[in-house]
Amino acid sequence: MPSNSATFVAGLTAAALTTVGFLAFQASASAPADLAKPQRSGAPAKAASAQRERSAALPDDSGVGERVVYALGGDRVWLVGSNDEVKRTFKVAPGSVDPLPGSYDVSSRSGAVTGTDGTPIEHVVRFTAVDGVTIGFSAALDGSLPEADPTVKTGGIRETVADGNAMWDFATIGQRIIVIP
Repeated sequence: MPSNSATFVAGLTAAALTTVGFLAFQASASAPADLAKPQRSGAPAKAASAQRERSAALPDDSGVGERVVYALGGDRVWLVGSNDEVKRTFKVAPGSVDPLPGSYDVSSRSGAVTGTDGTPIEHVVRFTAVDGVTIGFSAALDGSLPEADPTVKTGGIRETVADGNAMWDFATIGQRIIVIP
């Protein structure tokens, strides 16, 4: 026969499990069917959405004509067609060495190499060098977008594989690259 303390602990455990079960039921009953879609239409959600749209908008001072625009401050790239239409925009993960703001041309490309960090990369689009460090866009085959190690000088600006494919198709030798602050 169980002791009084064992009975008491069993009772507490049963009460805790009942409470957790009830709270889980309440949470599931009030959860939206699709968690990926925001359910509120309040001002904070609208403000956040407007901020994302502004950050994805092509900056006014980014040149004209067909070009790649790279914003250092926002870690964002725009592929811009000849009529100033944005064909694609995406976030990137910069290396530890940034190019200076200015206008460059794609100077070389490589289909597949190993990055300075030892990661296999593809669709390398190079456009300048800073203090002996080559700067260019690339996509890691494993899909990683690592934070740059500040102790190692790297000029690879990493993109997702899909964005790397788009860059490779768009930025051929001689394509203009505009780097803005």
